[in-house]
Amino acid sequence: MTQPDGYVDQNYPSYVCKLKKALYGLKQAPRAWFDKLKGVLLQKGFINSVSDTSLFVLNTPDVYILLLVYVDDIIITGSSSTYMIDLISNLNSMISLKDLGELHFFLGIEVVRNATGLYLTQQKYVRDLLFKTKMDGARGVTSPMSSGKQMSMHDGDVLDNPELYRSIVGALQYLTLTRPEIAFAVNKLSQFVHTPSSIHWEACKRVLRYLKDTIQLGLHLKASNKLVLHGFADSDWASNPDDRRSTSGYCVFLGPNLITWSSK
Repeated sequence: MTQPDGYVDQNYPSYVCKLKKALYGLKQAPRAWFDKLKGVLLQKGFINSVSDTSLFVLNTPDVYILLLVYVDDIIITGSSSTYMIDLISNLNSMISLKDLGELHFFLGIEVVRNATGLYLTQQKYVRDLLFKTKMDGARGVTSPMSSGKQMSMHDGDVLDNPELYRSIVGALQYLTLTRPEIAFAVNKLSQFVHTPSSIHWEACKRVLRYLKDTIQLGLHLKASNKLVLHGFADSDWASNPDDRRSTSGYCVFLGPNLITWSSK
């Protein structure tokens, strides 16, 4: 790093500091933190997942532990609460940690527990999005899209300032983590981010009005002994009026729980 103001060596003003440890806020700090944590977990027998490098798995005859890392936030779950408590204590002796107890909020996703399982919602995220777009007072609707004419890139007047449209569509994409029913509508809106028009903006606002009317909806995850995979897929066959491409979609259930979905 460059020499900080007030501590510049007068004999070597062009020199830089070689850090013995990463400073919070520098570009390399998150990577240095992750590498340190990764090294500690690998020493404890965890395996770094190939499909998701932020996921660490410990699978032994006695315990099964999953540890998920996002920058400096960590989620731990597994088959043994005793082992998890010991793991947190051991990690805290090597890396300064703060145990926040049971999971309630993570990256904008709220976790609510009840007698039937876990309920994942993004209500606060939706409220913030509605406030940002000044749609918090809008009248709600019961569907995210109109069932009428297909949208085209030639519809409406091109927006003078498309940055807001792009920002909102990007935010809606993150919202599909717990709201799979808007995946189709958000996919359609994403096809026009390069040159959005007034028609596309109206469709975007309809999704926001739908979210206002259904803000309490989310994903329900519950325990089950029947962990059978069921997949469903469909396509509308050349529905795009501009290039005649199809829109396809799928969803996969593990037992009663929806675990993955897509519309593209």
